[in-house]
Amino acid sequence: MKFLIASDIHGSAFYVKKLLEIFKTEKADKIILLGDIYNHGPRNPLPEEYAPMQVAELLNSVKDNLIVVKGNCDSQVDKLISEFSFIEDLVIVSGGKTVFCTHGHVFNKDNMPSTEFDAVVYGHFHTGFIEEKGKVIVANAGSVSLPKNGTPSSYLVLEEGVLTLKDLCGNVIKALKL
Repeated sequence: MKFLIASDIHGSAFYVKKLLEIFKTEKADKIILLGDIYNHGPRNPLPEEYAPMQVAELLNSVKDNLIVVKGNCDSQVDKLISEFSFIEDLVIVSGGKTVFCTHGHVFNKDNMPSTEFDAVVYGHFHTGFIEEKGKVIVANAGSVSLPKNGTPSSYLVLEEGVLTLKDLCGNVIKALKL
């Protein structure tokens, strides 16, 4: 199974449209969103085409292919416009390897979960990367709409135990086998 993993949309209809185009281009089976779907957050500027209701409509249109992890900016009221569930964390298996998916405000490379996984994947910090931390691969999907620290808008692809970080043009930034 091929997963498209993205994070930190923060209400940008412009970038959700791009993400849905990427979903088709990548021919992924599922989209995993790692939180912060609608609200831009008090420390972030408004992203391009800030339109949370339109974001909901676009994501609702692909709800059967969508898994959404709750972020720190996601709230109870977000569920009212969403035809999909928000879950706390997710564990998936790819190529026989276990991958823990979370938003990143609790678990991240500086605060790893106590259960051992082959990879820990998160968002929250808006900076895309893939690196090794001991025997664990740690990856951040970055932010599709509000990247920080000079990183590009980015997303991850997970397929058959290979994790790949790409920019929104599909250029590979880094790839690692789990």
